[in-house]
Amino acid sequence: MAKVKMRLPPFAALRAFYAAATHERFRDAANSLGVTESAVSHQIKRLEDWLRVALIDRSGSGTRLTDAGRRYFQQIEPALLQIQAATEELR
Repeated sequence: MAKVKMRLPPFAALRAFYAAATHERFRDAANSLGVTESAVSHQIKRLEDWLRVALIDRSGSGTRLTDAGRRYFQQIEPALLQIQAATEELR
C-alpha cells in the first residue's frame, strides 16, 4: 500500500496564527504562547509564505485578519480545538 505524504504547515506557525486570530494584539497572542511578539510575527509570516497568501493585515494597529485569514481560521479552528480536547482527555 502506498504511503500518502501529508503536506501540513508547521505546527508552531499554526499555533501562532491561531493565537493572533483569537487575541486583539500580537502582544496578547505572544503572552498566551509564552513567546515574544516578534516570534509570533515571524511564525505567522512563515505560515503566510508556506500558504502563499496574506493572513494578517499589518497596515493598522491590532490584529486584523484578511478575508483569506478569516476563512482559514474558520476552517482550522475546529481541528485545533479537537487536538486540544484529545490531548486533555489523554493526559
